[in-house]
Amino acid sequence: MGKLIVRKVGVLGAGVMGAQIAAHLVNVRVPVILFDLPAREGPPSGIARRAIDGLSRLSPPPLAAPGLASYIEAANYEEDLGRLAECDLVIEAIAERMDWKLDLYRRIGPHLRADSIIASNTSGLSIATIGDALPEAMRSRFCGVHFFNPPRYMTLVELIPTPRTDASLLDALETFLVTTVGKGVVRARDTPNFIANRYGIFSMIATMENAERFGLGFDVVDDLTGTRLARAKSATFRTADVVGLDTMAHVIRTMAETLPSDPWHRYFRSPDWLQGLIERGALGQKTRAGIFSKPGKEILVLDRASGQYVASTGAASDAVKAILKISSAADRFAALRASDDPQARFLWAIQRDLFHYCAVHLASVADNARDVDLALRWGFGWSAGPFETWQAAGWQQIARWINEDIAAGVAMSDAPLPAWVTEPGRTGVHTEAGSFSALTGSVVARSPLPVYRRQAFPPLVSGEQAAPRGETVFENAGVRLWTGIEATGGDIAVLSFRTKMNIVDATVLEGIAQARALAESDFRGMVIWQTGDHFSLGADLGSISALVEAGKFDDIDAMIARFQQTSLLLRDAQVPVVAALRGMALGGGCEFALHASRIVAALETGIGLVETGVGLIPGGGGCKELALRAAGEAAATRSASGAAWLFDFIRPRFESVALATTAKSAEDARSLGLLRAADVVITNPHELLHVACNVARGLADSGWRPPLPPQPFAVMGANGIATLQAHLVNLRDGGLISAHDHTVGLALAQALCGGPVPEGSLVDERWMLDLERRLFVDLLRNPLTLARIKHTLATGKPLRN
Repeated sequence: MGKLIVRKVGVLGAGVMGAQIAAHLVNVRVPVILFDLPAREGPPSGIARRAIDGLSRLSPPPLAAPGLASYIEAANYEEDLGRLAECDLVIEAIAERMDWKLDLYRRIGPHLRADSIIASNTSGLSIATIGDALPEAMRSRFCGVHFFNPPRYMTLVELIPTPRTDASLLDALETFLVTTVGKGVVRARDTPNFIANRYGIFSMIATMENAERFGLGFDVVDDLTGTRLARAKSATFRTADVVGLDTMAHVIRTMAETLPSDPWHRYFRSPDWLQGLIERGALGQKTRAGIFSKPGKEILVLDRASGQYVASTGAASDAVKAILKISSAADRFAALRASDDPQARFLWAIQRDLFHYCAVHLASVADNARDVDLALRWGFGWSAGPFETWQAAGWQQIARWINEDIAAGVAMSDAPLPAWVTEPGRTGVHTEAGSFSALTGSVVARSPLPVYRRQAFPPLVSGEQAAPRGETVFENAGVRLWTGIEATGGDIAVLSFRTKMNIVDATVLEGIAQARALAESDFRGMVIWQTGDHFSLGADLGSISALVEAGKFDDIDAMIARFQQTSLLLRDAQVPVVAALRGMALGGGCEFALHASRIVAALETGIGLVETGVGLIPGGGGCKELALRAAGEAAATRSASGAAWLFDFIRPRFESVALATTAKSAEDARSLGLLRAADVVITNPHELLHVACNVARGLADSGWRPPLPPQPFAVMGANGIATLQAHLVNLRDGGLISAHDHTVGLALAQALCGGPVPEGSLVDERWMLDLERRLFVDLLRNPLTLARIKHTLATGKPLRN
């Protein structure tokens, strides 16, 4: 097929998954019609309407910005099936009942457009069987598209074809899911529970089985199987609570019913304690009680023996903590297997049984080992997939230990490892050329789809060949300026910070100045893009703290002046400078972005001026920039409507910075005034560098010139400061903020309102920068600010003194 254009999506089923799939689609600007059964009382589409209204009450929020829910229309199956003709893509997400699904597909068939795509979000039922309920002409346009919960935040989407699915349609849909929806796509085979749930739920089954064998409580198991194993913080049993215990039991039951010949079949059952919780309605997070409960401030955990909730106090033993800190994976596994500690033996057992299961079923479940590892990483939040972990620990040694445990009868199954596992010379399944396919006995390279050329540095599994890191143009201790990969095209330079968490220190300030000069002389544009998880966590508080304690306030003033000058260097560069944001862009990092020619931000980026959390205000030009933008917006509104009060544009910016607000998404940052209308938001962070380079190139092609120096602009002055101070006094006297919060807030009010000048005074940029810098340094003279800084450096948490 040609290019896939998705103007509107129909989602069938307004339950938890259907409503949140709809929410994420409108996050990426795709309007949705959400269908459900007609309501017995009230408006016919009341069920879907209530689901839409309920999105705003969910945590974490499924919607990336307020107001997006208005792009989801409520509909019902009785009156509105004709509206399916408006939809280019239809996603079914009703309950996991095959009979219900087949009935619905028979009903919708006559209303589907001949060129629409139909997909089921089933978590494990047969895609081919579901597709058989469609008219013959539509079956080539049907497949599975399995989102993970919550759809906005979970990377994985499994794409499952039937034997009749049009291959070109599948390619087009994968491209849409990767770029527009922002997902990591794995193509799964049409087997029960597909890849992630098949292996992920088995991992949970093995964990439950071995927890009982070794007599470990739920809280102990979660302490062992979360971040200590480089897996999701929710570990095993908290994950089950989040997913829903009824959902988990359903998936296990599906495995039992559809995999009767599986060598591990006898374990595909819900334990008595799980069935008991379900029977009493304790289904996990959605019912506020499951394996864990939190009736007040204390977390309680189910005691298997009594069936009652008790205080959660279990934790990893000191011996296991020490073993898990061993840097060598091979030595770590050897120590776990050799230990007499029940917790260590448990950890070896759950990983042994998972490796065993993955190897036995690789040929029937997935096309290659890479798909398994990426599915578990993206769908269950693991840092490394099972095959990656096995390979890092020493492939042949682990295989020998698994065989020894099978022979000794301590493994969960006596199924032999496949012959390919121990063939001579095998050191793993991932190589520079690709990943092993047990189905074909060959190595499978990555997908050749053009969409993946947009990912300059795609997520790799260990053993794969890393993408070239480009050619260095200039570097110092703080930054590296480089080019030489496809995205840069030879005419765009990329600036990456080299400091820990990409903090801004003196070497970064020096490096940016030199990088700008080189970009102006040798390139058409520059992109600031980081190789780590975050754009920047702000200024170097450690250096600031040391200068304060040494009483070197003149040095601090000079450093902040240089910080401000660096922000202006980015704004005034003779080539476009694009800030490519992902992860966190906080404090000074956010100030740099505010001064860039454009921002390109991944949707799930946390952006904010959060300096008040350490007793400071933005000092790198951030206060000036917010005041300047507020004045510009007020002037534009006055021109359009005839009236505008500047304070209405200052107040929300003051509140955001005073509360150290971090935007919950890039779209949220736009609503806070941190992104402009021309700034770009994308959904897939792996495409960030590609898009940012193209934005820089497009600006250069349009004849880029830096903005003219800002003219003097109006400020609120003394009246604005007084109004904001009155608000601060009320908050302080009401016990909502501390005395030092009041002090910091007052400094912020002065910086945003231009100081104690008459309302409406015109001030220039230099006035605002000098004021901002003076207030910043004055706050550092306050011992309470130094205490906040030192507490944050020591604990990573704010101090409200």
